[in-house]
Amino acid sequence: MVDRAQRLAEGSIPSLLVSFSLPAIVGMVAQAVYNIVDRFFIGRALGPDGIAGIAVSLPFMLIILAFSMLIGFGAAALVSLRLGEQKRDEAERVLGHAVVLVVLVSAVLTLVGLLFLDRWLVLFGASPQVLPYARDYLGIIVLGSVFQVGSFGLNASIRSEGNPLVAMCTLWIGVALNFALAPLFIFVFGWGMKGAGLATILSQAVSLIWVVGHFMGRGSLLRLRWQNLRLSWPVCRRIMAIGSPHCVMQLVASILNGLLNNQLSIYGGDAAISAMGVIYATFMLILMPIFGVNQGAQPIVGFNYGARAFDRVKKAWGLAAIAASTISTAGFVVTMFFPAAVFRIFSPDDQELLQLGSHAMRVSGAMLPLIGFQIVSASYFQAVGKPKQAILLMLSRQVLLLIPAVIVLPHFLGLNGVWLAMPFADIVSSMITAPFIYVEMRSLGK
Repeated sequence: MVDRAQRLAEGSIPSLLVSFSLPAIVGMVAQAVYNIVDRFFIGRALGPDGIAGIAVSLPFMLIILAFSMLIGFGAAALVSLRLGEQKRDEAERVLGHAVVLVVLVSAVLTLVGLLFLDRWLVLFGASPQVLPYARDYLGIIVLGSVFQVGSFGLNASIRSEGNPLVAMCTLWIGVALNFALAPLFIFVFGWGMKGAGLATILSQAVSLIWVVGHFMGRGSLLRLRWQNLRLSWPVCRRIMAIGSPHCVMQLVASILNGLLNNQLSIYGGDAAISAMGVIYATFMLILMPIFGVNQGAQPIVGFNYGARAFDRVKKAWGLAAIAASTISTAGFVVTMFFPAAVFRIFSPDDQELLQLGSHAMRVSGAMLPLIGFQIVSASYFQAVGKPKQAILLMLSRQVLLLIPAVIVLPHFLGLNGVWLAMPFADIVSSMITAPFIYVEMRSLGK
């Protein structure tokens, strides 16, 4: 702990940013690859309708992820607190509660998902043509929700006990297995959408076995113990209170995706939903490394702000903003100049999807270079303990700007209004963020 504090206080800022960000980037990229694998193989096997089936399934999958975060991030933060207080027994008790909550929450999600499966999919934009594809895929995913909630949720506690490499391996084991099983199930066995869903949940099941094995082995600081599997309401309440902000943000993302699909269905039909499925996967591959840089910068900024080393705070924020903007600009170059090449990866033969998607990607990604700056600057205020500014700036893009734009702009601009909603939200949220961070940087040390 002393060595880490000394590094944060005296170490080279560029070296610190690299060492803190790289594991986070690798883990985040794994999450992005998960989004791409199924779309890649389904697009080649079943074409745009298969991609659309995954796209309209995404909002419910985000709901599952939201509750994974509720349990996982809440328990992980509480584990960190208890370990910091030298209360290992209580940290293990929190872990036991997380395991039981995973089972209970997954059971509810599975029940609600299967009972109203078609209603969920229609609500999220599925047309009669796409509904069978989505039903086959999401039905399998919902059946295996315990594997996603468990592997993602409990993996956060591995990171909290000080094993980030083990936590990173959890993600990449699932990605590698999904990449191996998906083509086998889809092309060799001919299971189509069901095969893609089965590959996903089996890979998550293996990840969960890896996580449970870690907590039952000698390499873990914490152990799973039978006596800790009895629930106590105060502990459950604390876990859910800490994890609720992440859960709410993910539920907002689910609402946004469902709204996007419905607007795309009205103004562009299934082809537009398919195009958005590819665009979403591509943008996630760009955004996830930015989130990794952001995660790496936060402890550096927060520690040095608390130590009143404001020159180091400015340098850390500046380098993080430059790194994030470089990534987002590289993504911009790809989406502006090579959109057709991106769509050919997923569906090489469909000319309608190629033309529609290339135009949509160029319009949607027009303001990508600004995203890196906006994300890092909004999170800066969270790192230095200014929650009001952080909440305003973090919610500005998706909640305050993007959702209203998706509702309003298509009334005037048709399908182009849906595509334009994203760059509109990007540029306005960046314009809101810029004066906040400018004033903050000028005031540091005064």
